[in-house]
Amino acid sequence: MTDNHAEPSGTPSGTPSDATVPVRTHDDGDALRTDARSETADLPGIVAAAVPPGIRVASEWAWRLLLIGAAIYLLSLAVRSVSEIVVPVAIAILLTALLRPVANWLHHRMKPGAAAGITLLGTILLIGALFTLVGTQFSSGFSDLTSQVATGLERIRDWVRTSFHITDAQFDEYFNTIRDKVSESGNLGDTATSVGLTATHFIAGLFIALFSLFFFLYEGPRIWSWIVRLFPRATRPRVNSSGIIAWHQLSAFVRATMIVAFVDAVGISVGAAILKVPFAFAIGILVFILAFIPIVGALLSGAVAVLLALVAHGPGVALIMLAVVIGVQQLESHVLQPFLLGKAVSVHPLAVILAIATGSIIAGIVGALVAVPFAAVLNAVGKHLFSDESEGELDREMAASADEGGAPANA
Repeated sequence: MTDNHAEPSGTPSGTPSDATVPVRTHDDGDALRTDARSETADLPGIVAAAVPPGIRVASEWAWRLLLIGAAIYLLSLAVRSVSEIVVPVAIAILLTALLRPVANWLHHRMKPGAAAGITLLGTILLIGALFTLVGTQFSSGFSDLTSQVATGLERIRDWVRTSFHITDAQFDEYFNTIRDKVSESGNLGDTATSVGLTATHFIAGLFIALFSLFFFLYEGPRIWSWIVRLFPRATRPRVNSSGIIAWHQLSAFVRATMIVAFVDAVGISVGAAILKVPFAFAIGILVFILAFIPIVGALLSGAVAVLLALVAHGPGVALIMLAVVIGVQQLESHVLQPFLLGKAVSVHPLAVILAIATGSIIAGIVGALVAVPFAAVLNAVGKHLFSDESEGELDREMAASADEGGAPANA
């Protein structure tokens, strides 16, 4: 009897009857290769394989760098267009970092508004008193300085004539050429209009800086909390920690720079007073202000002191004044700055020069004042953001925030 369920011939025993064993043929292989090429043709890496990897990577970096450069350029244009607002606010932030300990000390004894108001009023009175003293010294010593300048210029003229063998006619010709160039450099009406606009901007910027300083001293933490809440919830811990790092960095930099500037001003003004250089107190104020511009400020203030000594007392006293300036600056660079600033706020000298140049181009002298603290803050925040400890801290803060179901702490 024939079994209807007998296995077909050629089917091995133990293999289920409904199983299909694929058999690859030559045509099937060609079809698989064709399908593979059609699928991989849509992959960008395979299509771009004809371009060398180095060129492809360079092109990717190039357009990203161009995009970043365009963003920085547009940001600088935006800052320059509203510089009348940005610069006073930046000055107010620097003054807040300097005066915050005074306001905190007063806050323990009175209400926050009164503490901020007294701190602001005391700062205004102190600055006004300093400028009043400088103006009094100028008004009392200007007549003496005029005669000293005339005598000093005559000495310089005799020294130039004997050293470089220049006749009086040649000297007068050079002097008249320089005078003509200066007189041709601008119109008097345009100059007066420019001075008027500058004075208006200065007064407006002064009021903006004073109002900003008061509210920064009064409600600084609340303002920062509002700024942090503008960011997405996931990034708030990193923004908050970066702001704390930036504030500590800025406070340390401003306070240390103030101490260094005070020592420089006292040293150079005392040296100028001993040598009887005119306007010794005014020189000290100028040194104190320009000391907030590293490298450049010291050169400018020292040049003014040496020039006044040269005009008033001749080359001998000017050389002694130059030695005093160099000695004070060496004390600053080798003792005060390493001890007060240390590695916490260290910025490479090349970065300092580039920051000062960029700040002066964008906002003039005020930009140069703000540039170096901004570079120090940017350096500290960058180290914080790219450190492994910061990433671990961010993960822990985000996990704690997720568990609590609310905003991060201090946000």
